[in-house]
Amino acid sequence: MTLHPLLQRASEGSVPGWARVGEARCAHMARVAALMEEWASDWNLGQDDRARWKAAGLLHDALRDADPVELRPLVPPEFEDLPDALLHGPATARILEEDGVTDRPLLLSVAYHTLGHPELDRLGRSLYAADFLESGRKHLSDREEGLRESMPADPRGVVLEVARARVSEMVRKGNPLRAETVGFWNRLVGEPDARSTESAT
Repeated sequence: MTLHPLLQRASEGSVPGWARVGEARCAHMARVAALMEEWASDWNLGQDDRARWKAAGLLHDALRDADPVELRPLVPPEFEDLPDALLHGPATARILEEDGVTDRPLLLSVAYHTLGHPELDRLGRSLYAADFLESGRKHLSDREEGLRESMPADPRGVVLEVARARVSEMVRKGNPLRAETVGFWNRLVGEPDARSTESAT
């Protein structure tokens, strides 16, 4: 597989010229990219996939510090009711696609890294978790910090715990849950626990 040049550059730590991020955001993106690369390595993924994972980690917040007024016209109609703070994911995916990136799982991962989506693959689920669990996050409890180490052995369990925390926070704030988020949660809870399956064999 040949990576799109933009993804290749991102895997090497280069943020696109159209990105709108400050110093603190860049540091977060770099930590997410490093965590994604670490997990991809733990799962013995090939070199190209490791580069894809690292690129997704770096690019996911590329428009996080942009003015929401500029982002809203960029997002597809299904995202028009998103809160300002969540526009950056689908807007970034849209620009990546316009720049010629055709990697559908990666684009879906970037678009839904804050919301979750039932069609997220291992890359997308890992980005969803890494964004929440990277070491610079101030909200993490000791238990949540421990989830980073558990991810390679129990990805479904870790992503489920991250989804539980994120959904609980939305409910606590009285925010509506999008259909994609509900579908993501339902898919996670409907899957077998790999550890239980292994212990039974």
